[in-house]
Amino acid sequence: MIGALQQHWRSYLIEAWALGMFMISAVFFTNLLENKSFIMGNPIESAWLRRLLMGVAMGSTAILIIYSPWGKRSGAHLNPAVTLSNLLLYRIKWEDAVWYILAQFLGGTLGVALFSWLLVSFGAVSEVNYAATVPPPNGVVLAFVLELLMSFLLFYLVLSLSNHVKLAPYTGFFVGAIIVVYITLEAPYSGMSMNPARTFASAFSGQIWTAWYIYFIAPVLGMGLAASLFRWDYRRRHGGNCLTLNCHLSGQKHQNPVYAVSGPKIILEKFGADPASMINLKP
Repeated sequence: MIGALQQHWRSYLIEAWALGMFMISAVFFTNLLENKSFIMGNPIESAWLRRLLMGVAMGSTAILIIYSPWGKRSGAHLNPAVTLSNLLLYRIKWEDAVWYILAQFLGGTLGVALFSWLLVSFGAVSEVNYAATVPPPNGVVLAFVLELLMSFLLFYLVLSLSNHVKLAPYTGFFVGAIIVVYITLEAPYSGMSMNPARTFASAFSGQIWTAWYIYFIAPVLGMGLAASLFRWDYRRRHGGNCLTLNCHLSGQKHQNPVYAVSGPKIILEKFGADPASMINLKP
């Protein structure tokens, strides 16, 4: 654990920064679109249009983080469920996964807290509620199912695109686009989180813990199921070999130092991987 921290602390700090910035953006744009006393004065009347604009704002935020120099360095997980799924795929060591997750929770929480500290009266208003993710009344079961399904589809899409020869560099843009769709169409039914650290960050500052467990369990299950299914299909299509399973959202192949490349060296060499940088793990 300590050795991993000494070696990769920069990547951990980047993960904290990334989710912190994402949460600052979430609270800011929620205020901008929902809070009558914020900058705009009179929010747009159409709830659907407000959600669309919120989706565009958060999708764009995600894209900017993913393709930023720092985002490329850490892999831009921004999400404990993504990190755990990469661990399941043997794409990250468990020590790094622990630090990534701690950094994500800390960064996201500090991001909301920082906004609330700088603009004391805006985070807590009822229209904003620190951008908390809560299900509608009597909608807990539906929210759980939708969070699981969205998480599954998102991560399966990430794996499919990031392992596609031509589409890999555009994976992050697809992620941004699906965030727009989810927030616009699905947010009223689950709150649209897919991220335990994102939910915790808002819940901690606002002490809004309504059905918080949904957003901890469903995303992890959904993305874990996507990782398992994709890995099974990937091995089926490649003669039982795991090969490289490139999962970087920006499409930057093997540039993240905390990722361990798995698979037989003789096969990896055929795909242009450097044998000196390989770490053989269980495929």
